Amino acid sequence: MAVVVLAAGAGTRMKSRIPKVLHSLAGWPMVRHVIENACALRPAPRIVGVVAPGAKSVAAAFAPHAVVVQDKPLGTGHAARAALSALAGHRGPVLVVFGDAPLITTATLRRLVAACSRARAAVGVLGFEAADPAPYGRLILRDGGLEKIVESRDAAPAEKQVKLCNSGVMCISGELLPGLLGAIRNRNAKREFYLTDVVAIARAAGHRTIAVTGEEAEFQGINSREELAAAERALQQRLRRAALDAGVGMQDPETVWLAADTRLAADVSIGPCVRFGPGVSVGVGSEIRAFCDIEGVRIGRDTIVGPFTRIRPGSVVADRVHIGNFVELKATRMGRGAKANHLAYLGDSDIGEASNIGAGTIAVNYDGYGKHRTIIGRDAFVGSNSSLVAPVRIGNGANVTAGSVITEDVPAGALAFGRARQVTKKGRAGELRARLKARAGK
Repeated sequence: MAVVVLAAGAGTRMKSRIPKVLHSLAGWPMVRHVIENACALRPAPRIVGVVAPGAKSVAAAFAPHAVVVQDKPLGTGHAARAALSALAGHRGPVLVVFGDAPLITTATLRRLVAACSRARAAVGVLGFEAADPAPYGRLILRDGGLEKIVESRDAAPAEKQVKLCNSGVMCISGELLPGLLGAIRNRNAKREFYLTDVVAIARAAGHRTIAVTGEEAEFQGINSREELAAAERALQQRLRRAALDAGVGMQDPETVWLAADTRLAADVSIGPCVRFGPGVSVGVGSEIRAFCDIEGVRIGRDTIVGPFTRIRPGSVVADRVHIGNFVELKATRMGRGAKANHLAYLGDSDIGEASNIGAGTIAVNYDGYGKHRTIIGRDAFVGSNSSLVAPVRIGNGANVTAGSVITEDVPAGALAFGRARQVTKKGRAGELRARLKARAGK
């Protein structure tokens, strides 16, 4: 099987410097959803992306798959024709999909291919019954097959009554594909080559053409910011439903935002207003409390995170860890049973098993030029309001007293003080306040 992904559209209605197919949807560029769904077809298909001239960022999104350039924007048929150079010798089915239609599932694509195989069809088209068919091309059926696709503006009054609409997704015989694409003509108002014409061309040549129906929600194209937001809502509902069905608990599902690759084990509990960015996995029995922002981290079993915790990419949190309110981790490893329950920043750090990080602790990881690591051993204790100036090591079982600034390594089992000596002058507070009040008056 081969899959051609058409991704050369300009996307002017997005009003953005970012190419349309690279706008984010559930943490991924929307074209990645299309590519991943295609990759999930077994055996792994050959994938070809069709991009516009100079669209280097879009081409990079297809790596390691092949990319071809549509030199001029002359329609979908012209774009598909550009892919022929990358399909030389291919005789199996060719799926043609769109990079701005990311909600189509692998199951639906597989159904289309299977139906074409059973019917020995030269062309199969995915269609759907639209609640409002007015904007869509219509699939006109006859004698148990698909006769043609009629654009909405060209449809006769009787054809406009048809509710079966064109999704744009096609399965075409690889053996016939070059001939069918070569026969498309641009005799239309736009002077473009329409891929939809291959249905009538194949049927006129005596080949079988069919339509396969799917759910309208899967065929939601994205051409504007409003449509992108609507697709995000639809995909989030799909992801939440799948998580709930897998045994994940959500106190208020509508406020939980998941990435496409979020992996939540059974009996994970999620509070309200939680966002998962890309690259998160959470182990069995862990609890993510309210108002957390989590991205790029592997969280173990029976761990408590939050509320109001931020975990940034590159972190690993082991089993039975506690990370509490207003704690931020960045590229930090928390060992089994470690705790950081309040108001701490731990960047570029290794926290050993069963160690405790007090409130207000800061791993001072940046010197203005480079990042440095803080390494804390097993069963260490770091008192509240401490600053650990990296690079620094604190050994197993060591204690750092509250309010310390640690700039040198602390050996295992040692007690470290790193703070100024307190001086108390009895009876002097009134004199100081009077002086300050007089200065403020002036």
